[in-house]
Amino acid sequence: MTEAPSTSRPATITYPSAERLNLVEHLHGRAVADPYRWLEDAGDPRTEAWSAAQDGLTRSWLDAMPGRKRLGTRLRELMRTGSVSTPTWRAGRAFFTRRGPEQDHPVVYLREPDGTERVLLDVSELDPSGKTTLDGWSPSLEGTRLAYQVSVGGNEHSLLHVIDVDSGELIEGPIDRCRYSPIGWLPGGEEFFYVRQLDPALLPDDEKLFHRRVWRHHVGTDPATDVNVLGDGLDHTYYYGLNLSHDGRWLVVNGAPGTVRRDSVWIADLHGTGELRQVISADDGAQCSAFVARDGRLYLHTSLGAPRFRICVADPRTPTEWTEIVSEEPDSVLDGVRWLNGKLAVLRTRHAVSELHLHSPSGEYLGEITLPGMGSVHGMSVVDAATPHSQDSLWVGWTDFVTPLSVFRFSLSSGKTELAEAAPGRIALPRVTTQQISYASLDGTTVRMFVVSGEQKPDLPRPTLLTGYGGFAIGRGPGYSATTLAWVEAGGVWVHVSLRGGDEEGEEWHQAGMRDKKQNVFDDFHAAAERLVRDGWTTPQQLAIMGGSNGGLLVGAALTQRPELYAAVVCSAPLLDMVRYEKFLLGRLWAEEYGSASVSEELGWLLSYSPYHRVRPDVEYPSVLFTVFESDSRVDPNHARKMCAALQHASTSDPTKHPVLIRRETEVGHAGRSVSRTVALAVDQLTFLANATGMEL
Repeated sequence: MTEAPSTSRPATITYPSAERLNLVEHLHGRAVADPYRWLEDAGDPRTEAWSAAQDGLTRSWLDAMPGRKRLGTRLRELMRTGSVSTPTWRAGRAFFTRRGPEQDHPVVYLREPDGTERVLLDVSELDPSGKTTLDGWSPSLEGTRLAYQVSVGGNEHSLLHVIDVDSGELIEGPIDRCRYSPIGWLPGGEEFFYVRQLDPALLPDDEKLFHRRVWRHHVGTDPATDVNVLGDGLDHTYYYGLNLSHDGRWLVVNGAPGTVRRDSVWIADLHGTGELRQVISADDGAQCSAFVARDGRLYLHTSLGAPRFRICVADPRTPTEWTEIVSEEPDSVLDGVRWLNGKLAVLRTRHAVSELHLHSPSGEYLGEITLPGMGSVHGMSVVDAATPHSQDSLWVGWTDFVTPLSVFRFSLSSGKTELAEAAPGRIALPRVTTQQISYASLDGTTVRMFVVSGEQKPDLPRPTLLTGYGGFAIGRGPGYSATTLAWVEAGGVWVHVSLRGGDEEGEEWHQAGMRDKKQNVFDDFHAAAERLVRDGWTTPQQLAIMGGSNGGLLVGAALTQRPELYAAVVCSAPLLDMVRYEKFLLGRLWAEEYGSASVSEELGWLLSYSPYHRVRPDVEYPSVLFTVFESDSRVDPNHARKMCAALQHASTSDPTKHPVLIRRETEVGHAGRSVSRTVALAVDQLTFLANATGMEL
């Protein structure tokens, strides 16, 4: 079915003028051109004028796309499923989030022991504009106080507040500079440990986004009087996680510089000296997290000597004498463990698909915990010691390609896994089939991709949307997505590739796609595209690609390396100038992942694929839509501005058929956003890709 657009698409396109500088730097003996350096400065009048002109061009194009109204309606319907989180238990009370069919944001609820529920926190009521997002929340051990964090306009700065659970009254806050801080409550609810940045006014300009410390805070007192627990003398890029044992005795902190997967771990006996002792060093070169469980043992989840991870235990009083209890497996990744009434529930992913297994405290294997199917676990929880019921139960957050985030409950006594709470919305879903396909990359490595379509086998070449991430050991398994279902329902095929650089096959898989091996990620992606074409799922003229953040780098590299293989690209919040990425926002944190232009050899790696530097004249580039967010505090929008200007100058494709556009949003950032803004973005992205691949929405 076709839908006539309400306006006519421009018959011609004239791109806004962008001055090309004759700017060439000589770095380690290499000549590196940067003709659009001036677009790095968002406040430059030239940049402001260029951006405003691009805004007008982009809207005139996107608003004329057929099918927009129908797609927006269907996406809103598919988002009306809502979601629900696993409960956090405190003294018989269950704290959780739920997003209802008509809600823009998740809402924090309290369920009392008698089953009654009430709203504790709704950011839509705090800010009806929708610009405030919930970054995190944590109830006190007694369930009488709730610490929560919000940010405004996408800046992710996280303002911390504390409310009284019974009255709803604000006890304190906001405390600023708490970006996604963990909270560790002490018994009594009068004190907690948390992470807060130092005052940026006291820091050098290029370090204002860093310098975190672990603090001990007494509720209601001036944060300036907080006790500095950890961070002085360590690298200024350190991030920290923390947790306390439920009896309040043991504080465990883990930390690492930036996104480096080499953790240090400290432990303190708060019933003793309270001094943090380092028990694992980042010099050991492994990812580690630790906690003291209800059985009094210190558990360590680590890749030390086990790139697919293992579980070790120790006495917290002698935390250097470790015993392995759950070992590494050769074809799965051990993702986490929960203490469950004298047993251990162990979460693994096998080729990005979640599994749950039961072990004895000594590590003996007891069997598999049934899950609903091929999907992903998002969160596991158990009751605390002060909750008088359900001590043998494990709550599991669950999703797959057609199941929005719901909660299942496993019972040790019955051995059954049953639905505890479905996502609240009820809608008609399209009929889809899902499968995981293995294929060989350029170097022969086996890579896997999830294919979601209306047919089990290719019946005819269809518009296909290929996506992936491939970096920072971040993996993605099956999960509900309104965007995916809307694309497939319209007759397309949706594909997600488990690329090297992620964690789908453990730390070695991650390392095989980073630094000097980054090209493996792009080769995996190209090989997936070629396999889809070869098997008859699609053609290059019908193949669209989409990615964001590091995934934006992925599709930016793909379009410059193989422009003939892809018909259309959506490149969102991307890294694209890999020579200068370290100079902006959080960029310096990522040198371990990509390499640094300050090192001659590593500059060579970066220049070999840096999309901005790989744009060539006289090439027919595919249709490209950049989407950027002006409040992004992670990836500077200047990457997309410079790349957009470079492609608009270089591409020989007919711009009325294969345009290069940039879409800007203000007062929204890299991550959290409202449902309404998510739908608006998806409508622009999918109609752009549909138009370029011949799909009728």
